[in-house]
Order: sequence, then structure tokens, then C-alpha cells
Amino acid sequence: MDNNQSKIQNPATQVQKNSQMNDRDFVNDLLSTEKYMTGSYSTALNEASHQALYQDILTITNETQQAQRDLYNLMFKNGWYSLEAADTQKLQQSYQQFSNYIGQQSPYGGVSQ
Repeated sequence: MDNNQSKIQNPATQVQKNSQMNDRDFVNDLLSTEKYMTGSYSTALNEASHQALYQDILTITNETQQAQRDLYNLMFKNGWYSLEAADTQKLQQSYQQFSNYIGQQSPYGGVSQ
């Protein structure tokens, strides 16, 4: 797979590049913050001992996760976020390894569903 085919990206929306933060910089900063917050809220969920507190944190976590997804979609749409295409052969190898491992662990000898 050549380098051009391995990137999944939209055409980039141009922004001014200077010492001032531009739209891309602001959205990227927000996305990084939301990613950090979702990780922190996940830890808080794991450690919440009171059910009402857990529910409140869960609501905030879901809202934060949605904000993170919206920012990711905005960056991707504007070509400011790219992904690497997965190598089909590597995916198949990983799937086979996982299937073999599960088959060894299952009391029925097959892949558990």
C-alpha cells in the first residue's frame, strides 16, 4: 500500500499560519481537552461509591464524549485530522490470533459469542 492510499483524510480547509491561534488550533486544543476529560471521568466512574454521584458523572461523561466526537467530526470534515488505513492482511492475522486464543479458552472449543 503506497503512502497516499494509507491516509484517510478530507481536503484541508486553509487557515492562516502565524503566531496567533487559528480555528484549527482552537478546535485541536478543545479536542485534546475533551479527550483528557473523558479519560478522567472514566476513572471517576470506576471509583464512584455513591449511586447518585455515579449517575451524575455518567451523564457528564456522556455529554463530554459527545462533545469530543463532535469536535473530532469537525476536524475530520475540515481535513485537519487524518487516519491511517488499516492493512487488511494485518487485520486478518490479528483476527485469527484472537480467534485461536478464544478457542483455547472456551470450554466448548470454538469462538465464544
